[in-house]
Amino acid sequence: MQSTVVILGTGGTIAGEAASADDSLGYRAGSLGLDALLAAVPPLAGRALETEQLAQIDSKDMDFGTWQRLAQRAAHHLARPEVAGVVVTHGTDTLEETAWLLHRVLAPAKPLVLTAAMRPATALSADGPQNLLDAVTLAATPGAQGVMAVLAGAVHAAADLRKRHTLRLDTFDGGDAGPLARIDGGRLRRFRAWPTGDALGLPTLAADPARWPWVAVLASHAGADGREARALVAAGVQGLVVAGTGNGSLAQPLADALDDAVRAGVLVCRASRCGAGPVLDPVASAERLFASGELSPWQARVDLMLALLARR
Repeated sequence: MQSTVVILGTGGTIAGEAASADDSLGYRAGSLGLDALLAAVPPLAGRALETEQLAQIDSKDMDFGTWQRLAQRAAHHLARPEVAGVVVTHGTDTLEETAWLLHRVLAPAKPLVLTAAMRPATALSADGPQNLLDAVTLAATPGAQGVMAVLAGAVHAAADLRKRHTLRLDTFDGGDAGPLARIDGGRLRRFRAWPTGDALGLPTLAADPARWPWVAVLASHAGADGREARALVAAGVQGLVVAGTGNGSLAQPLADALDDAVRAGVLVCRASRCGAGPVLDPVASAERLFASGELSPWQARVDLMLALLARR
């Protein structure tokens, strides 16, 4: 019987200590361990839980080595027959990147649920305890599957997840798709099918993280002349994501520089700097560049990196 939920900790604001109880902006992220987080959620007492602390970092400092370990340990626990699902505690800053990487690599048939917080654990009215309780509830839901994130009661699929606000507790949304489900009062209300996909598999991430490919993100803007793109290519970048204006449109000098990058063997993806909406093929200034579709620039960067890793 699948009854155990495994919680993997990576740090973040959810595990942070505030400078004072009423200060949610001055804090040290990732300073508390999972035991302290669980102690703040009395309804989890007596639940079949296991914990594993993988890192205690601010998610702005998320790195390839932590991604590799997280994917490996999540896959290990999800493969155990007694495990119903896995929860990952994380910071909000790079949550959408981590969620997308796990979706592309694992696409699990059990729930892999990321959660975070906007207020540190010791702040007045911390939001982390409720988010953690909701994440465990989702991870233990029979039939649930895929990589998801839950914060402020909203469940989002990894593909749709976007951080939209610097301060609000409901900082994430699901773009055009909206939330996959909601958890209110411990009850799950699902609106769409669970996320699925074709897993690339753990061997994709087997390389030494120090040797993972260099993929950079740059933007198109008024006066963009392509110098940044040419400098990155000269420095050895292997992939470029350009956050274009509107539907991924590019200033012509930048488009010319990116065409040269493609001819030099660099993978280039055209995304958008807009907060919502897809990027469709083609636009007149970028016929040689493939479009990100529904992906954000940060998700597109993960995809380019995985594509380059798969070539090795």
